[in-house]
Amino acid sequence: MLLIEGDHCPDAEQVCMKWLDPPPYQNLRCAEYAKPAKCKVPRVQRRFCIDRHEFAEPASPDTAEVLPIVNKNWGEAKALCEARGARLCKEAEWEFACEGPEMSPYPYGWKRDSTICNFDKTGLGGAMEKLKDLRAPLSAYPECVSPFGVHNMVGNVDEWVEREGRSAPNRSALRGGWWLPGRNRCRAATVAHGEDYSGKQVGFRCCKDAPAAAESSSAP
Repeated sequence: MLLIEGDHCPDAEQVCMKWLDPPPYQNLRCAEYAKPAKCKVPRVQRRFCIDRHEFAEPASPDTAEVLPIVNKNWGEAKALCEARGARLCKEAEWEFACEGPEMSPYPYGWKRDSTICNFDKTGLGGAMEKLKDLRAPLSAYPECVSPFGVHNMVGNVDEWVEREGRSAPNRSALRGGWWLPGRNRCRAATVAHGEDYSGKQVGFRCCKDAPAAAESSSAP
């Protein structure tokens, strides 16, 4: 895990200078954002730990590739994190770990670039069981890292997070998007899927409370 510490902006103004898609999808994929972003409210201090990579499934005996685990609903993801002594990330934690203190729309910067992270794939195959599995191994896309060094926070697989202040069955949100041409940026979220939803494109990573500052030298 990585220690994340700093001041998160709960409400940022990020101005897109060029949208890639025609109506009605014009607010989906932005080619480039204006720099810098503006924080419209007071920042909130954050200190927590987050997995460097997505939660992974065991490597196959036939391959050394390690893939992010999928097909887990929100409750199953929560239980797997808790079994490790961790928890699902809160939305604000995930967002800050993705964009960093400068509030960059993409973890790697201000311009959308599908060569850096695993998204904007086509030929998806279809919905549900027809969907092609285009996950990339954890070792792929080494430049797809956030300002804090967290890997694959956009693209590859959607990630379950916890919506703070919500009660069951409305605690679930998905962040980061997956390999399709979609909402692959730090502040975008899908909240339409309930806690019982799962799919070939849905994964997660874990967070946990950070040790006290005096113990930070031994942070995970």
